[in-house]
Amino acid sequence: MSFVIRPSRETDIPVIATIYAHAVTHGTASFELEPPLEAEMARRRDDILKGGYPYLVAEMNGDILGYAYAGAYRARPAYRSTVEDSIYVAPSAQGQGVGRALLVALIEQCEALDFRLMVAVIGDEDSHGSIGLHRSLGFEPAGILKGIGYKHGRWLSTVLMQRPLGRGMSESPTRPLPAS
Repeated sequence: MSFVIRPSRETDIPVIATIYAHAVTHGTASFELEPPLEAEMARRRDDILKGGYPYLVAEMNGDILGYAYAGAYRARPAYRSTVEDSIYVAPSAQGQGVGRALLVALIEQCEALDFRLMVAVIGDEDSHGSIGLHRSLGFEPAGILKGIGYKHGRWLSTVLMQRPLGRGMSESPTRPLPAS
């Protein structure tokens, strides 16, 4: 499968919203219960980009196969060098290397932006594909929050994984404090 990873565009939002709606409705990657509308997905993307974080898509022959972005792990200033990754792949493109390519590109872009740690918050201990993908790219287990969410008629746990980026914790952060 030959595809390219590129920055997302506003015109990608309808497909991004469709991919996410499927994940919300049928999966456990998101703990949302109702898929947001396109306008909300566009607002979320704008917030990510305004925050200086990458938002990428995988595209093949004009079709969006998946998307990924990094965002603030937490809002407080001490977390400014830590990002959380999010990756969603269209059902028809799963298991074909799209998620891996998106995560590799996301890691590279976050390192270029001098982020120091990436956190994966994986919905459900049974998400073996996502856990394996993250592990294969250097993420280590950081913990499990047991039964933290209830969706699809069952209690779900969240798997936390982390990976140093670039210079990691070898020196003080260079990212400026967020404006107050």
